[in-house]
Amino acid sequence: MTDPARTVLAGLDAIRSDVEDLYRDLHRHPELGRREHRTAKKAADALRRFGYEVTEGVGGTGVIGVLANGDGPVVMARADMDALPVREQTGLPYASTVMVSDDGGEQPVMHACGHDVHVAGLVGCARLLAGAKDAWRGTFVALFQPSEENGDGADAMIDDGLTAKSPRPDVVLAQHVLPYPAGYVGTRPGSFLSAADSLRITLHGRGAHGSMPQAAVDPVVMAAMIVVRLQTVVSRELAATTPAVLTVGSIHAGSGPNIIPDSAVLQLNVRTYDDTTRSGVLRAIERIVRAECDASGAPKEPEFERTSSFPPTVNDEDATERVAGAFAAYFGDDAHTAEPQTASEDMSEIPRAFGAPFTYWAIGGIDPERYAEAERKGTVSQDIPVNHSATFAPVVQPTLDTGVSAMTVAALAWLGS
Repeated sequence: MTDPARTVLAGLDAIRSDVEDLYRDLHRHPELGRREHRTAKKAADALRRFGYEVTEGVGGTGVIGVLANGDGPVVMARADMDALPVREQTGLPYASTVMVSDDGGEQPVMHACGHDVHVAGLVGCARLLAGAKDAWRGTFVALFQPSEENGDGADAMIDDGLTAKSPRPDVVLAQHVLPYPAGYVGTRPGSFLSAADSLRITLHGRGAHGSMPQAAVDPVVMAAMIVVRLQTVVSRELAATTPAVLTVGSIHAGSGPNIIPDSAVLQLNVRTYDDTTRSGVLRAIERIVRAECDASGAPKEPEFERTSSFPPTVNDEDATERVAGAFAAYFGDDAHTAEPQTASEDMSEIPRAFGAPFTYWAIGGIDPERYAEAERKGTVSQDIPVNHSATFAPVVQPTLDTGVSAMTVAALAWLGS
């Protein structure tokens, strides 16, 4: 019996250079979340050329492409499009030099998380499926999502009527390039990416001259004590087998060395893998902050603001098993079980809105020889750039071939049945 995946992917050689050109173009012209106009147009124009029915401007810049090919399952494949406010330091000939104006002035923009790989990979997959319709049956939906980094792109598409503008999928697929060797594909049933919650906490004190601390309620001291005590949440309130991360990333207080300020602001980030741990850690943070403010005699209650929130990415067991089997058959020894990641995503909001199962997997993007050398020396964490680094840039190949192939193989696990 003919293998649909190998039949469809026989066309990869013919489109490889176009996928590579698109990737380099996107890398050179990154766009921040909610501003992905050029990227979205590239994706929409390509889908139309391939014969897809295209809807643009969903949730701002989101794109939906639908290719109906007879009776059968509906498979949705999602790619995120946005870049980051990072100044690129890769030295690549196609490196970004983009600067954009913002409230704070000019800021650089870079595809430091690999979303350019995701877009190029999904465009390539969509093209291959459109060119080999005899090999599969069903409906393929290519979805290009804005503003993943801000955590609001999936919700924006949903709020703009995504579920009415797209066929309901039987499964939703997504992938992310990570700092593994290029050619690697990794699936994981159940919890894969953590939930992420960012908080801004304002502590209120009473200002005074630095030489007269007895007249003050010092919010800097409050902040310092809170930061130290928060380190015990993970180490003393969670079991050693329960993964979580609590990071205080920012403290702002005062304007001079001899002035005790009226307030201090802490910014925190929390990563957890299940709702029980998530709610427990957030309760502990509030308890500790309120108790320290009370112990210090703060004149006002602290203020808590949730500045961003990402859901956990928990893969459907059956969908992941099906994709893992298809990957093993196609990729052989390059198919792996991935480790849980403390990165976070908002894509799971999309299948949740449809009431559909989903699976999300990893592909590698690091030069295999470079990775092997770092692994041999035990310096992977020091020598291999990670996502959001100014030096993160997946090698063009075999990263792109893997991205196109993985998405195609996964889609055909349903459409080619």
